[in-house]
Amino acid sequence: MKKLGVYSVLFVAAFLFSNAGAQTPESDMHMHAAAAVQKINKAICVVHPTQGNKVSGTVTFTKVDGGVKVVADIKGLTKGKHGIHIHEFGDCSSPDGNAAGGHYNPVTKSHGAPVDANRHAGDMGNIEADANGNGHLEYVDKTMTLEGEASIIGRAMIIHADEDDLKTQPTGNAGARQACGVIGVAK
Repeated sequence: MKKLGVYSVLFVAAFLFSNAGAQTPESDMHMHAAAAVQKINKAICVVHPTQGNKVSGTVTFTKVDGGVKVVADIKGLTKGKHGIHIHEFGDCSSPDGNAAGGHYNPVTKSHGAPVDANRHAGDMGNIEADANGNGHLEYVDKTMTLEGEASIIGRAMIIHADEDDLKTQPTGNAGARQACGVIGVAK
């Protein structure tokens, strides 16, 4: 009985040692996905109107020295400023855009302006529309990233009905969600 116990322990140890570091298809797939994420230099988001709205456009994200260059061209807005944010989930399936969740905030900071040190990673401030309803926003964001655990890839982009006041917690009081899109990898 004692010999059988020793052999059993040796067999288990040999099995564990021989499989140490072995990769399952799932872990292998995860490693390849992580490696691909590390090579992302550009992302794009096409936003579509939520129910009852006309707002649409594109937002591009390009890795540059010092951060990520953001360029947004949005149409169908009312004249004035509109909050623009990256939201937690890449889900635009609900008619009102609420399936996208709250602002993307991986390190639990307060809501703020895109130039603030203490801000959500998804806080992009406002895009201002002209009398024709066209808005353009362009700046380099020093907080957001296209890679790693805090990547914006796969998250939702939301254009709001009202101006982000850059201080009201946790949303900037930016109002209803007029457009939603999911950020994806671009060439």
